[in-house]
Amino acid sequence: PLGVLIAIINIPFIWLGYKQIGKSFALFSIIGIASLAVGTSLLHHTPAIVEGDTLLVTVVGGIILGFGMGLALRNGGALDGIDMLAVLLSRKLPFGTSDLILFLNIFVFIFVAFVFGLQGAILSAIAYFIASKVIHIVEEGLSGSKTFNIITTQPEIMVETIRNRLGRSATYKEAYGGFSHEKFKEITCVINRLEETKLKEIINELDPKSFVTVYDVAEVKGGNFRKHNIH
Repeated sequence: PLGVLIAIINIPFIWLGYKQIGKSFALFSIIGIASLAVGTSLLHHTPAIVEGDTLLVTVVGGIILGFGMGLALRNGGALDGIDMLAVLLSRKLPFGTSDLILFLNIFVFIFVAFVFGLQGAILSAIAYFIASKVIHIVEEGLSGSKTFNIITTQPEIMVETIRNRLGRSATYKEAYGGFSHEKFKEITCVINRLEETKLKEIINELDPKSFVTVYDVAEVKGGNFRKHNIH
């Protein structure tokens, strides 16, 4: 049965996770893989909730799969061996776990293309592409952080406005123009992703010609990353 096969195939990867990452990761992965195996066995012959449209089934399946895998990864576990390999590689390579899961599954899709046909491989690739995006959202959260680096002619007013409207603090550092050698104050501000639009509105309002670079932040630790009272 497929559920039993899932459990058996993933036993070597559980051992690998235990040796390379740790006991808690292996334990949570056992719980995740066991849940997947039991769920697959119980639901394998259950009538489908969505029928008829193969592409719709693929999209819905990708969303559900990504949500489950994202929850497992976010809480220190994994749902299959490829997830575990992705976690291991993400520690050594400059790529996110969700991107590595999609990359590693490419080799599975190639195998599927030969065994089940090209259509099955393409649909599987679509499902895992959607799943990788959902994994990223679940892992990072909708409220992930962003860093804004702002070079403006009005740094003091900009920082004060950000403090008053968003309740966020900022730091200064000196920057020099490579051509003009002019001295600037560069503002660095870390915000919640949901505050991005508001900060852009502040920048456009105060200095539309300011130079702004924006970075995604995977994790924020230490310091005083919390909102000040703006009321």
